[in-house]
Amino acid sequence: MATQAQTGAAAFAGTVDLAAERVGGKTLLASDEFFAEKENLLKPGRGIFIPDKYTENGKWMDGWESRRKRVSGYDWCILKLGLSGVITGVDIDTNHFLGNNPAYASVDACVAPPDATAETLTSSGTQWTEILPRSPLNPGSQNIFSVLNLQPNTQSSSSQTWTHVRLNIYPDGGVARFRVLGVVTPNWSKYKQGDLIDLAAIENGGQATACSDMFFSAMDNLIMPGRSTFMGDGWETKRRRGPGYDWIILKLGRAGHVCNIEVDTNHFKGNYPDMCSIDGCYAPDKAIDRLTWAEAEWKELLPKTKLQAHTQHYYEQELVDVGICTHVRLNIYPDGGVSRLRVWGTL
Repeated sequence: MATQAQTGAAAFAGTVDLAAERVGGKTLLASDEFFAEKENLLKPGRGIFIPDKYTENGKWMDGWESRRKRVSGYDWCILKLGLSGVITGVDIDTNHFLGNNPAYASVDACVAPPDATAETLTSSGTQWTEILPRSPLNPGSQNIFSVLNLQPNTQSSSSQTWTHVRLNIYPDGGVARFRVLGVVTPNWSKYKQGDLIDLAAIENGGQATACSDMFFSAMDNLIMPGRSTFMGDGWETKRRRGPGYDWIILKLGRAGHVCNIEVDTNHFKGNYPDMCSIDGCYAPDKAIDRLTWAEAEWKELLPKTKLQAHTQHYYEQELVDVGICTHVRLNIYPDGGVSRLRVWGTL
């Protein structure tokens, strides 16, 4: 039988963690962080446990943990999303918090300027909207919830874009990680007509929608900001023992004309693909699963070409003009790892 975490994760396939530290998410202020710092909430992974590690305040914990509350009220933490977007779910992970997890949690969201200070966000002028009502939490678990996506001061569902969230815990305790799952809302107004844009970048609404394999590391890594910082911060498949090749399909944030492509094998030295090719297609209304069918109208953007270890490969003259694309497919032969794929084009 599937666990709550497995069921919840499946329900939010195609979303990204809008609050992740790696995409610019920040914890701005917490009511209390006596035992463990609020910054841990946004770090990668689910947190670790070291039995004999203590600080001068008590047991060291890999998460955010407040002291035991002896007065009325509850604890809270305000976060700035790294990527503004439509929030569809949250994961309040109490991993390793077993006798010290909160009993309940709720989540509020607001729209504020990127440079809004903690003082501004706690003032009466900031309008917070409850997107997750007070809900029970299980200890040592990923607590995954769908959220209400409401316009402020209304009861109707909408595609509201949020910039900040507030995690409330009742009455106190520890949370290992907090994930804000959703869809990025790019700011296209900052670009002028003819600007070259990385159409596949996560900050521009790009999504990794399907792949043949991601045994060693996740497909979402391929479109994250910046260059990879270590080998695990890329997309890597298992060693292929039969015929064929591996592939990954990316949905571009906006349809566009592809002009330049970068394939980066940073940190992949004994496990980079021998060769790669890239296809594009125009399928604005086609379901994601249909793009994996043989009859999908893929056109070759980049012919099969050799790759090198730990190298940024740039392609421009080698590209074939296939017209406007909504999706691209990176094929790697026969297997291996690629850290980043950049698809530069015009809208």
